[in-house]
Amino acid sequence: MTDLVVFGADGQVGRALCEAADANVAGYNREAADITDAESVARAVAGTSTVVNAAAFTSVDGAESAREDAFAVNTDGAANIARACAEADKPLIHISTNYVFDGSSERAYREDDPTGPLGIYGRSKLAGERAVAEHCERAVILRTAWIYAATGSNFVRTMLRLANERDSLRVVDDQRSSPTWAHDIAVAILAIAADGVTKPGVFHFCGSGTTTWHGFARAIFDLAGERGLPRVGELNPIPSSEYPTPAPRPANSALDCSRIAKAYGITAPPWQESLAHCLDEMR
Repeated sequence: MTDLVVFGADGQVGRALCEAADANVAGYNREAADITDAESVARAVAGTSTVVNAAAFTSVDGAESAREDAFAVNTDGAANIARACAEADKPLIHISTNYVFDGSSERAYREDDPTGPLGIYGRSKLAGERAVAEHCERAVILRTAWIYAATGSNFVRTMLRLANERDSLRVVDDQRSSPTWAHDIAVAILAIAADGVTKPGVFHFCGSGTTTWHGFARAIFDLAGERGLPRVGELNPIPSSEYPTPAPRPANSALDCSRIAKAYGITAPPWQESLAHCLDEMR
């Protein structure tokens, strides 16, 4: 029997999970198992111990013009996986997002705080959370934030690429959350799976500490310079109003991670520490 089935194995979290797992892992990308196809999902779920849904439509701005695609993957796909897990009596760990919140809170969001996503991406992910909770009792819904890795499309790689192309950059400084290394998410998922997903429900997990996109960029370039990686000469903070995007972002999407620490004993390293490890890997 396979210990772990991972949907979205070619994404940042899925890839990190397959690399970190000390177990028999079956990783499925979209070509191998399309989560919008219920029969494909059921075949993949059969014969495993624990299922992880790391598959998602992740383009926050792209979702604004591709609503049907976003809901097909993030909601209907999540529902297919949850139903298959319930029918096969398998526990499920489902990855969600901090963008289910509207950003109006002055403190870090707790799991039971009111949701209110600002864009299609957040709405489709929130609907996916509700589908998972409805169809699968043995499910952990894991909200995380600002994911990055040494591979894939993410803020860290974008900043390093732009540093090769420009002498100066302008980065938003009025949106706050917690950068989270995909490897740390993978470690948290493996701990929950090893426990047998005995405590279902919604949990928050992200890098320890908060910053803005500008603060994140500053840390990237400071640490990159120490490692011989590209860094930009001038980094200027700007308000969101000077960098309009198709989808609005929450001003504060920081997550309170105390519940997962109490339930599973899981805590994340400081986000700066994990960023340094990621840049070491990239170097």
